[in-house]
Amino acid sequence: MCPLPSQCTQSRDHRKVIHRHLWQEAMDEVEHLRHTDVNRALYRKRQETIERVFADTKEKHGMRWSRYRGLKKTTLQAMLTFIALNLKKLANWS
Repeated sequence: MCPLPSQCTQSRDHRKVIHRHLWQEAMDEVEHLRHTDVNRALYRKRQETIERVFADTKEKHGMRWSRYRGLKKTTLQAMLTFIALNLKKLANWS
């Protein structure tokens, strides 16, 4: 029991209920692992490679918004955009 219930809660019976997510322990573990040196290095590498591709696609190739409506047409637009990006990469490697 809290020695200062008026400072802990505003409820009449001075109870405080804490709700935890079903997977809170796993989420806490993942959050802890995210801050380790190994994972920080991996994330830095990810920022340089994968995140850069998504940012370029969004800013330079019109993927911020879809030109079409519907999942099929939007998926087709994304596939064609990434095909074009892969062809550009292939041209730069050759």
